[in-house]
Amino acid sequence: MSNFPFGGRASRRRRRGAVRLMVLAGVLLGLTAYGTPWLEHEWIDIPGLGTRPETAQAAVRVIDGDTFVYGEERIRIADIDTPELRGRCPEEKALARRATRRLDDLLAAGPFELHRVGRDEDRYGRKLRVVTRDGRSLGDVLVSEGLARTWSGRREPWCV
Repeated sequence: MSNFPFGGRASRRRRRGAVRLMVLAGVLLGLTAYGTPWLEHEWIDIPGLGTRPETAQAAVRVIDGDTFVYGEERIRIADIDTPELRGRCPEEKALARRATRRLDDLLAAGPFELHRVGRDEDRYGRKLRVVTRDGRSLGDVLVSEGLARTWSGRREPWCV
């Protein structure tokens, strides 16, 4: 006679279920630990995600002077800081509008490259990339035109 209230059968059934659950957990753990190679190639072709530069034709939408959307990715230009469209003073807001229009013009002028440097993303989930055309940073162009600053690692105020 069995020590289990419903006999030996239920006990074996429970053990089989537990074994199946453990096997399933092991498979899921293995997929998590070792990845899914059949899915990896799907992500390699997305511009700007790799470590080598990707050539892009045009930005889909410019958000502000240092952020734009390319494909489905939000790109933050990593080497500059521009004024905010919702800035603290009228001068900052006006400069932000000019920087946004100029970035739109620069990106629309022809193919550009996205270079990953340092961290992949910022705290807002935007891809951090240096954007170049013919070897020159488009961020440097904005800086030289007085529409941006070289990124110092932290935001600096635009209003005085």
